[in-house]
Amino acid sequence: MITRKLLAGTRLAVLIGLGIRLAAQAPTEVPAPVPGAKPVTVERIKIHGTTLAGNLEGNAVDRDVLVFLPPSYVKEKSRRYPVVYALHGYTIGAEQWAGEIHVPQTIEGAFARGASEMIVVLPDSKTLHGGSMYSSSVTTGDFEAFISNDVVAHVDAHYRTIPNRESRGLVGHSMGGYGAARIGMKHADVFGSLYIMSPCCLSARGAGRDPAALERTLETVKSAADSAALPFFARAQLAAAAAWSPNPKSPPLYLDLPTKAGEPRPDVLARWAANAPLAFADQYVGNLRRYRAIAMDVGDQDGLRVDAEKLHDILDLHGIANTFEVYPGTHTSKVADRFQNHVMTFFSGNLRIEMPRR
Repeated sequence: MITRKLLAGTRLAVLIGLGIRLAAQAPTEVPAPVPGAKPVTVERIKIHGTTLAGNLEGNAVDRDVLVFLPPSYVKEKSRRYPVVYALHGYTIGAEQWAGEIHVPQTIEGAFARGASEMIVVLPDSKTLHGGSMYSSSVTTGDFEAFISNDVVAHVDAHYRTIPNRESRGLVGHSMGGYGAARIGMKHADVFGSLYIMSPCCLSARGAGRDPAALERTLETVKSAADSAALPFFARAQLAAAAAWSPNPKSPPLYLDLPTKAGEPRPDVLARWAANAPLAFADQYVGNLRRYRAIAMDVGDQDGLRVDAEKLHDILDLHGIANTFEVYPGTHTSKVADRFQNHVMTFFSGNLRIEMPRR
């Protein structure tokens, strides 16, 4: 077991669940272009989400997906490649996520610095209330299955991949980090290496600081425009409710709020707690042991650091090999650098880059 901790005495920001205000394209420290880096090919495609069909929010079933093909892909017609699936955070989609991690430049830079060539896929999972939580819900659609089934199947069918779990990596940041943890724990049959960046929502989420006022605010929401006008935390509560406490008999939002008449609803909060990785990680120890490698990182000025450390401790408790790093930075300040110089390097060293022998 390898554990790396770069600890600093910086005071942690206080955050509540998803209460991290992310701009449409958060500012990050972008690595300088690597001289001589060869260009990758960028394809913008649509993937039909069979697992999203009939969702009550009316979220798009045909989803935008960015695919980055390595420099040799066009010329080496018989070559097959491992694939990394990269999940975006809350309030943004695939295009904004590409801006945050500054792709394709950081992918090209990683290859130029010696990383093995691979395909990188950025699926869009933004929903009516800003994010799917990569969960399974009749209200939002089954985004957990969309990533682990629909997207993977489409990419394997349309690109020269190595269609084997040992050649698939899953990574995500913030809400995407939650998605990587959640999907990674449940679908070790699909992915072989896992990287979790600054994950949100690992612990059970509460009803909020002023539940009565929040409830009154949320009850005024009747449309997408109403949702978009909400303050961050209020909208994040709707996203969580749509993902974790769907209710097909409660139009127009088809969800159960965590309070009623200002009082917490234990049944709803229990449903939310059941979706917290710190609560269900123990159930997936066998799956987690299947991964060739698991890595996690978080900034020392990120309020999500505490829960990230708890997840790392759970992995250590069960003897599951993992690396964990606390680096100097905030929630978004280093994400582009981390993607080029850590995430891509990690998958280069841990994904199978050749077809398995039969």
